[in-house]
Amino acid sequence: MSVGTIAIASDHGGVELKALLAKDLAEWGWTVLDLGTDGPASVDYPDYAVKVAETLKSGQADRAVLLCGTGIGISIAANRFAHLRAALVHDAFGARMCRQHNDANVLVMGGRTVGPEVARDCLKIFLETDFEGGRHARRVGKLSDIV
Repeated sequence: MSVGTIAIASDHGGVELKALLAKDLAEWGWTVLDLGTDGPASVDYPDYAVKVAETLKSGQADRAVLLCGTGIGISIAANRFAHLRAALVHDAFGARMCRQHNDANVLVMGGRTVGPEVARDCLKIFLETDFEGGRHARRVGKLSDIV
C-alpha cells in the first residue's frame, strides 16, 4: 500500500468510526489530517464535505474518507465539487470497483450502517486498489464536463 496524506472527516453520526479508522490509517503509515468533528454534538455534514474538498483541492491530501450516519448526505455534498469523486460503499466489492472503474478519491461510509471490520476492509481495499484506466478513463473524464 503506498502511503501519503489522507484527510478524514465526519459529522456526529460517523465520529466513532472516524476515530477508529484514523487510528488504523496512522498505524498503516499514513499522515492523517483529521478535519473533525470530534464529539457527539449535532453538526452539519455539508460543512465537513467542504473541508475535505478544500483540502484535496489545495493538495494537502492525496485522498479522503468521509462519514456520516448513512453516508448518503455527505456523499451528496461531496459530489457537488467537480474535483471530488466520492463513492459511498458498503462492502469490499464496492470499495474495489470505486477505485478500479471510477478513480474515486473519496471513500464514503455510514457510521451507523457499516460495522468496524467491514469499514476497515473497505478502507484498506480503497487504498490498495489502482485505477484501471482504459475505457474507464474516458468515462471518468466525462464526469468533469458535467456542470
